[in-house]
Amino acid sequence: MTARRIDREGLALLAQKYIWWKSPDAALDQPERVIAQVMNIGDFDDIQRLETLAGNDMLIEVLTHAEIGQFTPRSWTYWHYRLGIADIDQVPPLPSRRFV
Repeated sequence: MTARRIDREGLALLAQKYIWWKSPDAALDQPERVIAQVMNIGDFDDIQRLETLAGNDMLIEVLTHAEIGQFTPRSWTYWHYRLGIADIDQVPPLPSRRFV
């Protein structure tokens, strides 16, 4: 993933709140996971903070490489529309498992 330089201290504060089952340092081993979690369940202020820390390009990168279960249908649709990736009626399906 092509990552913009993110302020680790700022992201650590979000990690502490949104990846509560790990230490902030452990959570920051996967910054895209912290970003996805905030995108999925973050409150308004934290989302504003995240947008400043990461920038839209990074948010798009996280969204396009999302793992199964990282987003609810509601946040998946919101972020595709909000970031200008898709019109509201053209949002791609959530990542899912494929059985062959």
